Amino acid sequence: MSGIFGAVSKKGCREDLFYGTDYHSHLGTQFGGLAVWNKGLVRKIHDIRGSQFKTKFYEDYKDMQGSRGIGVISARDEQPICINSKFGAFAIVTDGFIDNADELAAMLYNEGQSFSEITDGRINQTELAAKLIIRGKNIIDGIEYMFSRIEGSCSLLLLNEEGVYAARDRRGYTSLAIGKRGEDWAVAAETAAFSNLGFKINKYLSPGEIMLLKESGPALKRNGKKTNQICAFLWIYTGFPASSYEGINVETVRERCGNCLAKGDKVSPDMAAGIPDSGTTHAIGYAIEAGVPFRRPLVKYTPGFDRSYTPPSQERRDLIARMKLIPIPEIIKGKRIVFCDDSIVRGTQLKNYTIQKLRECGIKEIHFRIACPPLLFPCKFNYSTRTLHELAARRAIKDIEKKDIKDISAYLDEGSLKYKKMVEWIAKDLGVTSLKYQKLKEMVGAIGLPPQKLCLYCWTGRQP
Repeated sequence: MSGIFGAVSKKGCREDLFYGTDYHSHLGTQFGGLAVWNKGLVRKIHDIRGSQFKTKFYEDYKDMQGSRGIGVISARDEQPICINSKFGAFAIVTDGFIDNADELAAMLYNEGQSFSEITDGRINQTELAAKLIIRGKNIIDGIEYMFSRIEGSCSLLLLNEEGVYAARDRRGYTSLAIGKRGEDWAVAAETAAFSNLGFKINKYLSPGEIMLLKESGPALKRNGKKTNQICAFLWIYTGFPASSYEGINVETVRERCGNCLAKGDKVSPDMAAGIPDSGTTHAIGYAIEAGVPFRRPLVKYTPGFDRSYTPPSQERRDLIARMKLIPIPEIIKGKRIVFCDDSIVRGTQLKNYTIQKLRECGIKEIHFRIACPPLLFPCKFNYSTRTLHELAARRAIKDIEKKDIKDISAYLDEGSLKYKKMVEWIAKDLGVTSLKYQKLKEMVGAIGLPPQKLCLYCWTGRQP
């Protein structure tokens, strides 16, 4: 997942662009980029692995004069991409994952097209989106053509001499919102970017909707669809607590998840705690409902360390998991603690680092409560999990069945014996006293949207 932000202001957009993009830093770990229009395109891209966006761009942004611009915190590819085309020059940033990228690239290669951005032998998906767009009759037609050809998801911002085009992917898997401040306009993947810059949420783009932001104001270019299947994981883990999607705030959803996890729980802990950062609010909700103290036996050392879920390499994920969480033995020793977390994806970091640290501090009981069901299918719509064997629940199934099986429907039934065995296997593998996952119905209820308006693919295997 990447974070994208755009700003338009008659007085100049550089400060809004710099800080607005930085407020998306939790969504990417690889590259940061800015582009402004000032009688042409001005672009800056930096590698932000092991560093912070603000540090890398602090001097650059001061020289990026212009009334409109776009920015990105990228989880994978270098962005923005700049193209000279039959539509004129433009810069583009994207958020999403094109699942059939290799197939589309092969089609373009066969037609004589070439790609200039190659990393580790793979094409840059933002460049691929741009190459698809320029096949259209105009910018709008090109965006719609790109939407029609890709599998997966792709929301984008496109900057040219007209203004900033904002287009949300057809399924509405990712989010884009428009912000207004007097005569100034902004567009963001995360609405948390608006508040401190003085913007108010003006509207959420509908799936497939295309708008053009200009100094004179926004112009609707294509109506969106009423059907929407936004990623449920935005609320559970990915999103920033102060952000809202479809008008529903992330922090309040996580509290409700914690409430649900505490209801009917049989354990009697000394305290509830969260795995920082996203697990923290789930734990607050648990503590409120269970009537137990909320404490912080694990604290996160923030500077220089990304989220362990987002980096593409296992080596980098392991390093972050080992270094960022610091235990407090004085709180942990001899205690029975319920730990709330957003999810168990691979489980290796939890077992090898977090739980090991707790054991070394003399914890008495470790009870894990997870805010979503077991992840059983790699994401097809964003760059996160990519293979079945990565997933802890799939490893459990393979070990229980003594082979890989295609039909895992019995393990999707939360009341089945096989589901129970899968959870018990994961608990034993992690080395915890007990493990309980949120039920799918409870998670959907905590979000507050009908299930048909959510993408639940990673839990159910059913595509939007």
